Amino acid sequence: MIGAGVLLAAMTACAGQETASTPPGQSVPTSTAPSVPTTAPGEPTAPLDPTQPSGEPERQPARTPPDGAAPVPAAQVDATGLVQDYPTMAWTDDGGKTVGVQGQEGGCGKASAEVTEQSDTQVVITLVETQPPKPAQCTMDIRYPKLTVELAKPLGERKIVLKSEQRTK
Repeated sequence: MIGAGVLLAAMTACAGQETASTPPGQSVPTSTAPSVPTTAPGEPTAPLDPTQPSGEPERQPARTPPDGAAPVPAAQVDATGLVQDYPTMAWTDDGGKTVGVQGQEGGCGKASAEVTEQSDTQVVITLVETQPPKPAQCTMDIRYPKLTVELAKPLGERKIVLKSEQRTK
């Protein structure tokens, strides 16, 4: 009776194990579980649609100004002071006294805009990305927040000159 119990225990312990051999040159999958998305909770799994208001910076450069704003003609925007592929769309609001542009930020960086010069012929806007003083773990995404600056007088026919700058807080 004891021998039968030991034999039964041994057989049950071995029942869940398989000893199949794999032919040379072939691999055996280690898991058949479905893949798990690598995005963090709350993080979008695809770029946000820039035409949809979301309350957070867009993941793609916008192609149109915000509702109620007037686009500034591309010929009136000098973007030679920006790196390649930086968004260059500009718009005005509030009778031309508010100028909007898109910044570019990534990871732990935060974008801002500053009017660094105003004359009768041009308005220079510096787009700043500020990084934290100490290295930190940050996301690897690029965001395009809409930024606005206030002018002393309406933009009118003046040229907008865009420049970019990196800073550390």
